[in-house]
Amino acid sequence: MTELATPPVEERTGVTRISHWIGGRTVAGSSGRSGPVFNPATGRQTGAVDFASVEEVDQAVQAAKAAFETWRHVSLAKRAELFFTIRELVHERREEAAKLLTQEHGKVLSDALGEVTRGLEVIEFCCGLPTLLKSEYSEQASTGIDVS
Repeated sequence: MTELATPPVEERTGVTRISHWIGGRTVAGSSGRSGPVFNPATGRQTGAVDFASVEEVDQAVQAAKAAFETWRHVSLAKRAELFFTIRELVHERREEAAKLLTQEHGKVLSDALGEVTRGLEVIEFCCGLPTLLKSEYSEQASTGIDVS
C-alpha cells in the first residue's frame, strides 16, 4: 500500500494548508501528517489537508454532541426555516462552493458543480422535515433514494 502522507505544509511553499473545522472554528492538525491536494488541470500540488489525530477526532465528536444538545430543542418549524436559509445561501454561492471543492479536493469544476447540486438536493429534502416526520413513504426523494 502506498503512503500518501506528505511532510507538514510549513515545509513547502505555494501550498495552502487545509485544517479542520471543529466547534465553529478552524483547528490546525496536530498529527504532523497531511495529504496532498492536486489541481487536476495542472497536476501541481495546491494544498495539503491535515490528517486528524485521535484527539482531534474525539474533539470533533464531543463538539458535535454539545451542538446536538442545543439543536434537539429547536422546533421543527425553526429547523425548516434554517434549512431554507441554508439552501438559499448554498444556491446563491454554488459556483464559489464548486471552485472551493476544485481547489481543496482536486475535482474538475463540472464534477464539483454536480456535487454541490447533489448537496442542494439533500438540503431541500431537509427543508421538508416537518412533513417527512409524519412517517410517510416517499420514492425518489433524491436520485436513487427512497425514504420512509
